[in-house]
Amino acid sequence: MANSQTIRVKSIKEFNCLAGVGVPQHPLICLIDYSTIKNPDRDDIANIVFDFYSIAMKRNIGGKLHYGQQIYDFDEGVMSFVAPGQVLRLEKEQNVTENRSGYLLLIHPDFFWGTPLAKGIKKYDFFNYAINEALFLSEKEEQVLIGIMENIKLEYHKDIDKFTQSIIISQIETLLNYADRFYQRQFVTRKITNHQSLSKVEEFLDNYFNSENLSINGLPTVQMLANHLHLSPVYLSNLLKQFTGLSALQHIHEKLMEKAKEKLSTTSLSVSEIAYELGFEHSQSFSKLFKSKTNQSPLEFRAGFN
Repeated sequence: MANSQTIRVKSIKEFNCLAGVGVPQHPLICLIDYSTIKNPDRDDIANIVFDFYSIAMKRNIGGKLHYGQQIYDFDEGVMSFVAPGQVLRLEKEQNVTENRSGYLLLIHPDFFWGTPLAKGIKKYDFFNYAINEALFLSEKEEQVLIGIMENIKLEYHKDIDKFTQSIIISQIETLLNYADRFYQRQFVTRKITNHQSLSKVEEFLDNYFNSENLSINGLPTVQMLANHLHLSPVYLSNLLKQFTGLSALQHIHEKLMEKAKEKLSTTSLSVSEIAYELGFEHSQSFSKLFKSKTNQSPLEFRAGFN
């Protein structure tokens, strides 16, 4: 296999040229039917970076997409969201199927200029999710989102007037709000997978805080926990909040306080020694966090057991 190269696609027009789908009707927004995209004539895996947002709804696509360390295929109907600057690796489609379908909505950030979505789009956490956390759609949900996408396309194919941008923006916001709703539904309907993730969180933190290397490796981080579960930090925190009311960082702090209380109540170690064993470089940082969580200093907590 040849060495992969990184391709930066700066404009929607440039993407359309690479995909062989013709010149876009609007320079800043475009809806592409996946059945019209031509298979790229290349045998290597290309790293690709977009300077625009990509919202994809795909089914029966023969290629594979690499996002971070994960690989995902699109044999099922799924939706994914990619923000500008994120790196993807795209394999050549091996089995081009006649029934491949879906849509690719491309939106340049300049289209949001002067609208609430210019900043508001950052509130949609799923643009930070890895591809293995794509949105799995029911048939009814898929039809709802396809309808909105087609309305967007219909609007920018009309003669552009002073209402065009605001109407399309409202449609995009509706699309994102529905996606947000469906993601929340996914947290519930994929209960078995999600409960397994919760068990893995507990197991990882128990093992980590019982490790003799805690003082060397330092406190566990949200990124470390997310990597262990093969999830993105944002998705993991949203998942944990949905089921427990606590973010990933709060789960780490809860486990930390549990171990700290155990050591304060059952050992004669000094506060500094306990802080060191729990991975803190400075005992003051440990004491400050302990008091913020318990409304007591470590010594005040220990005194309650004497």
